[in-house]
Amino acid sequence: MRNAGYELPPGAPYFAFLAEFLAFLVAAADRIAYQRREAAWRVEFTTATANRVGETLAGNEADLLGVDAGESKRRFIALVNERAADYADYGWSDAGPEYGFIRGFGHFLSDTLPEAHDRSWAISQVIEVEAPEAVEMLQKAMAGLLGEAPRRARRAAGAQGE
Repeated sequence: MRNAGYELPPGAPYFAFLAEFLAFLVAAADRIAYQRREAAWRVEFTTATANRVGETLAGNEADLLGVDAGESKRRFIALVNERAADYADYGWSDAGPEYGFIRGFGHFLSDTLPEAHDRSWAISQVIEVEAPEAVEMLQKAMAGLLGEAPRRARRAAGAQGE
């Protein structure tokens, strides 16, 4: 978003933006897990992912802003749960999320930006650029995690050529 000219002020506004983006990624990873693994694995995976992401976010927020890390993590987990309910109405296929999924994400993310920004342009930026790039990166990461990524051919051992 900064590369597109959007100001992300340091401090609490930055962490609100980051939490929203991370909640989207957790929800997206959950959808991919839903398609590829059984329910018990998915629940365990999504719970562990949300907790680990929440711990990392909270640790950084505590270090940089001096907030209580436990409270920060609780806020993040509550946001993940709220967004899971918000995104539940939208589908996800092998190609990625339905339009409504990323449109909702755009609205949630734009709400974290300062009032001075034209938030409708931010929504368009998220829909057209940020969400597709994030989803592509996440799909590759999940394919690797789930053992579905194509393996690179290994080079033969020893000297080659003349």
